[in-house]
Amino acid sequence: MGNAAAALREATTALSDTSYSPRLDAELLLAHALGIEREQLLLQMPDLQSPDAFAALVERRQQSEPVAYIIGRKEFWGLDFQVTPDVLIPRPDSELLIEEAVRAFASGQPIRIVDLGTGSGALLLAALHEFPDAKGLGMDASAAALQIAHNNADALGLAGRARFLLLDWQRPDWTSALGSGFDLILANPPYVSTRSRLSADVADFEPHSALFAGEAGLNDYRIIIPALEKLLSTTGTALLEIGVDQANPVSEIAKRNGYHVEIKKDLSDIDRLLILRR
Repeated sequence: MGNAAAALREATTALSDTSYSPRLDAELLLAHALGIEREQLLLQMPDLQSPDAFAALVERRQQSEPVAYIIGRKEFWGLDFQVTPDVLIPRPDSELLIEEAVRAFASGQPIRIVDLGTGSGALLLAALHEFPDAKGLGMDASAAALQIAHNNADALGLAGRARFLLLDWQRPDWTSALGSGFDLILANPPYVSTRSRLSADVADFEPHSALFAGEAGLNDYRIIIPALEKLLSTTGTALLEIGVDQANPVSEIAKRNGYHVEIKKDLSDIDRLLILRR
């Protein structure tokens, strides 16, 4: 063990070639090693000693393993989510879907919500947190991912309003298992082109089945958008996250299927979300 402040400085230097946020990563890893929150670490720094386990965590991050997987958690929409390599790590840009859901239902809550490709359950559970009268269904083709979603629903006290279904939208009859009349549909499907070169922390650690969607990254939109006719209520709203440069091609798919399309930009001023209504 050694002085925590000195260990933190050394770790920040060690991570400077791996991470865009080496100081933050080092703080999160040290707090995890100590079994405390980052805020507590910062407040008590002069009195703390660095545990021996900290060095191993820093080494894992030096090998590009994401901090969220190392510590097993990630904050999203102010909520704490369990994450493992079986699920994508929730991104801040995806909070745009929840922001727009809140805006879309400012005058009345949705009653039925479905999250297509729920993963950790972050989108569905954040929506249920915002809409206390709603019930939600999260579907995913991965049983391991659904276990994480179940765990998160339990931890957040939302298990009574959240249901999860093991289901692959590659199946021809997949919509029949979900039902119809959903007021709000959320989807962050795979949208990365198989030709894309991703950073090591994504390419080497996050589940490829939740990332890649053909050469243009559009394969899953071509399945999901036509299916919305069976799922969405007549006055409902569907919110679809999209990748860089996909606003036009995905919008065209939606318009061909009879939807009015609105495009929203993310924190980096990149087209990130399509709002679809009949």
